[in-house]
Amino acid sequence: MVPRARKITRVGMAIVFLCLGDGGSLPAQAHHPARSGQMAREKVIIDTDIGDDIDDAFALALAVSSPKLQVLGVTTAWGDTEMRARLARRFLIQIGHGGIPVAMGPKTHDTMNFTQERWAEAWPAPAGGFPDAIDFMRDLIRRNPGEITLIAIAPYSNVAALLQRDPTEFHELRRIVLMGGSIHRGYGDLGYLASHGPDAEYNIAQDIPAAQALFDAGVPIAMMPLDSTQLKLDEVLRSILFSRDTPVTDALNSLYAEWSYAMQNPTPTLFDAMAVAAAIRPGLCPTRPMRIVVDSKGYTRVAAGPANAEVCVRSDSDRFFHFYIPAILKEARH
Repeated sequence: MVPRARKITRVGMAIVFLCLGDGGSLPAQAHHPARSGQMAREKVIIDTDIGDDIDDAFALALAVSSPKLQVLGVTTAWGDTEMRARLARRFLIQIGHGGIPVAMGPKTHDTMNFTQERWAEAWPAPAGGFPDAIDFMRDLIRRNPGEITLIAIAPYSNVAALLQRDPTEFHELRRIVLMGGSIHRGYGDLGYLASHGPDAEYNIAQDIPAAQALFDAGVPIAMMPLDSTQLKLDEVLRSILFSRDTPVTDALNSLYAEWSYAMQNPTPTLFDAMAVAAAIRPGLCPTRPMRIVVDSKGYTRVAAGPANAEVCVRSDSDRFFHFYIPAILKEARH
């Protein structure tokens, strides 16, 4: 989801993560104890503002490619949510996952550049329109109490709307894994120079009341801030990823081309993909408990008191891409 300076530059709670290898796992979640006979595949909903920055598409591609996740649905948030839903629907169909339903959240004012609009416009909306995202999420949670992880990679308008409409069902979420916030590092700080400090990150700053409501809600949160998500898909990595001709890489390449042309920027930053990767393999982004407070300007401040989130403030970009690219290409590493 200044960019998401990501788009500006364009360029607690204890919590359960399934321990899916590569080392680390997060502390056990107190909110919903593990159920006996629980399926190995984690049930997830992806809440996305796909279509502005390009990282949402790369995150969605990883989610549906992973045998560790069962994507129950995709909901679109912020701005022109119908156009985003058209894009998500076309993307899922073209990569062979057309059975995953898409629902649209309430439209909002958005000043960002919808860089992939032409690709989205080529796919019509369903005759009856897209389902309401809030009712869609509420119904899924009701049918799967304590089992669903919401991966939130957009401003949290849909999340707050769900909390307001049905607090009981909202608290039946297993956890929320989100990309958002900034603890020590802001946009463009990759750790090579002296830090300029945190920034008001896009997903938080676009809807501050929604972010405040989320962190006050008492649902287990795993937070991937700017500190750990500025993952640059550089020229070498792009050539490796796009060297394979698959439905997924073809769709990603088309969306990447539209984004790159619109932004006059060749190098995407895969902020959102880390949230999905951490849901699959927690060791890629080890967390520690913190109490996060969202201030009136959209900064995520670490405060005294009981933790309300597990926060990843450091990741290894090389390690992430050694996981991401084989996962997309479905190639085993030896």
